[in-house]
Amino acid sequence: MRIGLAQINTTVGDLSGNRKKIIQAYQQLHADGAELIIFPELAVCGYPPRDLLLKRRFVSDTEESLLEIAAATDGTPLLVGYVETNPAGTGRAFFNSAAFCQNGAVISNARKCLLPTYDVFDEDRYFEAANKPTLIHSNGLKIGITICEDIWTHPINPSRPRYAINPIEELNKSSIDLLINLSASPWHFSKENVRENLIKETAKKCGVPLIYCNAVGGNDELIFDGRSMVADSKGNLVAGLKAFKEDHRIIDLETSTPAIDSTFKQDDMQDIYDALVLGLRDYAHKSGFQKALIGLSGGIDSALTAVLAVEALGAENITGISLPSKISSQHSRDDARILAETLKINFQTLPIANIVEAASKTLAPLFDKSKTDTTEENVQARSRGLLLMAVSNKFGALLLTTGNKSELAVGYCTLYGDMAGGLAVISDLPKTKVYDLSRFINRDKEIIPVSTIEKPPSAELSPDQKDEDSLPPYPVLDAILKGYVEEGLSSRDLVSAGFKEELVKDIIRKVDLNEYKRKQAAPGLKITPLAFGVGRRIPIVQKYVS
Repeated sequence: MRIGLAQINTTVGDLSGNRKKIIQAYQQLHADGAELIIFPELAVCGYPPRDLLLKRRFVSDTEESLLEIAAATDGTPLLVGYVETNPAGTGRAFFNSAAFCQNGAVISNARKCLLPTYDVFDEDRYFEAANKPTLIHSNGLKIGITICEDIWTHPINPSRPRYAINPIEELNKSSIDLLINLSASPWHFSKENVRENLIKETAKKCGVPLIYCNAVGGNDELIFDGRSMVADSKGNLVAGLKAFKEDHRIIDLETSTPAIDSTFKQDDMQDIYDALVLGLRDYAHKSGFQKALIGLSGGIDSALTAVLAVEALGAENITGISLPSKISSQHSRDDARILAETLKINFQTLPIANIVEAASKTLAPLFDKSKTDTTEENVQARSRGLLLMAVSNKFGALLLTTGNKSELAVGYCTLYGDMAGGLAVISDLPKTKVYDLSRFINRDKEIIPVSTIEKPPSAELSPDQKDEDSLPPYPVLDAILKGYVEEGLSSRDLVSAGFKEELVKDIIRKVDLNEYKRKQAAPGLKITPLAFGVGRRIPIVQKYVS
């Protein structure tokens, strides 16, 4: 059987745009000889639709769009994810479903059984769970249909919640000939290996080929890497589609020759780079932005963000602005200018000394009996934020914030200052990974100035300031943050792992105290198993000490 995989990049709520993509991909794969054409989970409306599902006409409009898609089919069946109204009148109002379309009509539906409610997922808020998976018959085959989470029940994935039913075991009782999974599985670092192993082990367990069709693209903070794949009945990988790009491919289940794209398995740093570029490009373009703006400090974070922006949107659409104060070092100014020249982006300089001085004079009557502290430092950062937002407003350019995960975790950032902007590109990238990715970018030639990478990191908000004046070395800080934020370890766990107790308690205190800042931060692209944002819902006001 010749299976057409349509790994497409949809936009949430763009029913007409998504429909056009689906029909075009169907027609292309049909013309190339596909006998069954498969699309990702909720491709008709885009994933995740979240509270759009609660709008009065959203689901009925989605169902109408599905009917138009079905009308474009002939004898070659199409399988696509959409939102189905629950006809029972009890339970949740909708199903997360897959429609089997053929000869101009919707022939049958398959409904998702397992509804994830962890990390960024909240499907039980909207959908009713099916009580069993669906079988369809096509081309003389008995085909089991699953949707994303339905296959994440294998022991290879013990971190997943336990569900009341196991769709794979249920399908195994039915002597199926083929297993299909429609997915919208967000990417994070190293997930592709877990997912591939899951697909291969599930196919082997069922003793049938497994067709996995995943979404690709960025929607808000989530990044979908594609990497649709096919495993044979023995668990061998026989096909792997492109990573982080749309791909339409026909896989012949009778052919034993593997068809694995070169990007399906690639360097970890290349994965992070491609993910951030895709997430930035889609966030900008799907939001209506063509241009982006970056404050270039001469530091490594803004340099990395600028490189990613150029790759995502093109050098002609990027403006870098240097905003030196009286404290800014000459080498930082030089590094910012050299980077801009290398990237061939528009480069401007807007000194902030006069703004800072004016603010200081205005505040002097209130501050004259107070000692100078971080308040005065933050006036500099907020002066920069003021100017950058003004330029963003005037020219319609998306302002990109440049803070990394390590800084955001401990509050080493200024609210309404360097945190001002529309997208936090590297906010889920720990500082140590910022260095790794920057060196990866420079692997063939110097793009980010070597001096930017090698000099001690500094916010340059006070004379001779260094990050390590306030923070431990970043390798130590990132290890503690990974344990506390991503792995949920307590202070006692971290001390038992060998970290100094005083340091651990100080870092945890900073993480907890700065929750209010993160709640007001720009949305950030998710690339780790647990990012700050919708997947981590810690109260701002709370007194628990771990």
